[in-house]
Amino acid sequence: MSKYLLEIGTEELPYKFIPQAIEQLKNGFENFLNNTKSAYEKVDVYATPRRLAVIVSGLVDKSPDEEKIIKGPIAKAAYDENGNLTKAGEGFARKNGLTKDNLYIQDGYVHAKIVIKGKSIKELLQENVPSIVLKLQGSHFMRWGCNDEKFSRPIRWIVSILDKEEIKIKIIDKESSNISRGHRFAQQNAVIGQPDDYIEIMRNCCVIVDQNERRQMIIDKAKEEADKLGAVPYYTDDLLEEVTYITEYPVAVVCEFDPKYLEIPEEVTVTVMAVHQRYFALHKDGKLINKFITITNYIGDEFANIKAGNVRVIKARLDDAVFFFNEDTKKPLADYVQDLKGITFQKGMGSVYDKTQRIIALSKDIAKSLGITNSQTIERTALLCKADLTTQLVFEFTELQGFIGADYARVSGEDNQVCEGIKEHYFPLNAESETARGIEGQIVGIADKIDTICAVFAEGKKPTGSSDPLGVRRAALGIIRTVLANNLNIDINDLIIKTLLLLPIKTGDGNVLEKVKNAAGSSINRLSGKISGEICDFIVQRMIIFLFEKYPKNVLEACASNKNPLENIPDYIKRVETVANLDNPALLESANRVLRILKEDSTKTVDKNLFKDPAEKMLLDQINTIEDNIDYNKYLESLIEINPSVEKFFTDVLVMDKDEKVKENRLALLTLLNRKYE
Repeated sequence: MSKYLLEIGTEELPYKFIPQAIEQLKNGFENFLNNTKSAYEKVDVYATPRRLAVIVSGLVDKSPDEEKIIKGPIAKAAYDENGNLTKAGEGFARKNGLTKDNLYIQDGYVHAKIVIKGKSIKELLQENVPSIVLKLQGSHFMRWGCNDEKFSRPIRWIVSILDKEEIKIKIIDKESSNISRGHRFAQQNAVIGQPDDYIEIMRNCCVIVDQNERRQMIIDKAKEEADKLGAVPYYTDDLLEEVTYITEYPVAVVCEFDPKYLEIPEEVTVTVMAVHQRYFALHKDGKLINKFITITNYIGDEFANIKAGNVRVIKARLDDAVFFFNEDTKKPLADYVQDLKGITFQKGMGSVYDKTQRIIALSKDIAKSLGITNSQTIERTALLCKADLTTQLVFEFTELQGFIGADYARVSGEDNQVCEGIKEHYFPLNAESETARGIEGQIVGIADKIDTICAVFAEGKKPTGSSDPLGVRRAALGIIRTVLANNLNIDINDLIIKTLLLLPIKTGDGNVLEKVKNAAGSSINRLSGKISGEICDFIVQRMIIFLFEKYPKNVLEACASNKNPLENIPDYIKRVETVANLDNPALLESANRVLRILKEDSTKTVDKNLFKDPAEKMLLDQINTIEDNIDYNKYLESLIEINPSVEKFFTDVLVMDKDEKVKENRLALLTLLNRKYE
């Protein structure tokens, strides 16, 4: 079995492109090998900022021969009356390298069996590898030099080796060799004798080609440096991925900044370090300290210049943050609310100030539906939740909206519940992050998200496969997760209708009469149920997708079709859990049998006087014993208990009796039973 190595050396690649390239290369090689029926064991893809490498293990020497049946012209056109080949028949045979003896007739057409000889893996690699690389896609691909082909960055070298043999290929204007390049500050010409040596040779040239190994090195080195200070490094998966793909040989360096910057909100300092400078913030005893770790792509042990440069950069960023913080806090957060009138929420949907007023109204309705009598903190949270959008600090660090608002609210002397609510109303920030803990953040967050969803749908800007206006998918998931995490009994369907009525009505241009007509038409369209139905279906589908890993999809869909789940999501989950745990084939068979007989529910009332068999009365009595307003598990137990009576009914009674009245009465009885199953 053979092993193949391909390395594409480039100028520094954009870090966001590298994970895409890894996946595309893996899929490209696997598809090529599968399509050519070339057996292999696995395809490994490695990547650094300056190289993309593929190692294919367990390759066969050649692809297998393939027998293929080809279809030619109609027999009447291929043979003359004497059975000789016509020009059409001869052309078909000549094209495929066949003789008359190789041809046969089937279904009125000429056919032939041909053997397609397999190709050597060397030949297949030379034919396919360049096209696989040139099929890579990413943002900002460009032409480089005088070349017509586009690529992410200029290609500087190519290594192509099968076992110990160099396989010559050419990509754009570069021809392959067996010479790679090490780290920019290490050995440049590294001869690769065979694929098995590649990873170790590059390691000796200060290049860790395996991104997973490099990622773990970063984690370990950051922890090692943090442990020396008794601290814990802070980093997100996104930050860790970015640092992994901008380094070939990661080295952790501890830097220190002036403690005065710890006086500004911690979120600001951490964001400056993590998002803007790719630093790992350090916490000690749960508190941010004035030290951070930077991961350098450096060979050596002289870090003075590195430290000085990084401290100089972060000082400038933090000085800006301190200035904005001091300027913003010269007036209370509440004074910024009026400034929201100058920020457009969405075309046709008013300003963010208008949105805030809708959030207040919706929050009151939600609080009332939950039985909350004192909703002052909720209403205050709703009023202030967007106020920080007009501050200078949020303008500079948009990702900190909510967090800055919470800090400014504390400085302004707002209730702590309000402060936390302002921050938490944006939660969850993504599919995995935490949900709001306080009722203020929960209610205001739901009101905010439902307003966004309804505004997008009302404007006809529904999400598609390639677009998600204003993040409505994330908003829908946020509502679902918040409701489920806190077991909130909120009628989301009713909330959708209330929100649609609160949204601005388009009047359009023209005279007063035309404006009135446009407004009336817009209102009727919303009240007709079309838009609310679309929104409801959208949220339900997001919920089914979210719950799919935990519950069977058919159960989720069945329970959703039976009763609108948005009227009471916790109740929907209980129904799903009950049905998902149901393991009683006899009950399921009875329910299915009822559905097969009933094409549609009967509108008749059951008449005991039309009973002919004792099994009919027994079934009716059993149906009447089932209470509707009981726990779902007990309800299910009741259905299981009466199932022998259902089976006896089907054994003793012919539903489709010749007497039409008796037949209708029995269908009415099954309708009663079916409603219990529902």
